[in-house]
Amino acid sequence: MAEARPAIYDHFPQLGRLRDEVLFGDVWEQPELSKRDRSLITVAVLTALYRTEELRGHLRRALRNGVTKDEIRGLITHLAFYAGWPTAVNAARVALEVFAESE
Repeated sequence: MAEARPAIYDHFPQLGRLRDEVLFGDVWEQPELSKRDRSLITVAVLTALYRTEELRGHLRRALRNGVTKDEIRGLITHLAFYAGWPTAVNAARVALEVFAESE
C-alpha cells in the first residue's frame, strides 16, 4: 500500500494487527469470492467513496490479482455514471499513476 502507511501502524499497532490478521488474513481469504473479484469490488467501492490513498494500493493489488488495465478502465468509466464524474476522473488519475509504475 502507500509508503506512509507503516508509520501509521507503528503508532496505531492495533490497526495494523486488525488489517493483517482480520482483513487480509481472514476476510480476503474466504472462499466465496476470488481475490480477483474482491479486488474489483474493492476498487469500485474506493472509487465511489473517493478514497484516493487507499485506491492507489488496491489498484496495485488488483493488478497483482489478475485484473487487467482494460478492466480497470472499464470499471472506472462505468462508475462515472453511478458514482459521479469527479470520482471517476480522480480514479482515472490514480490508475494512470499506478499503470505507469507497472511499466
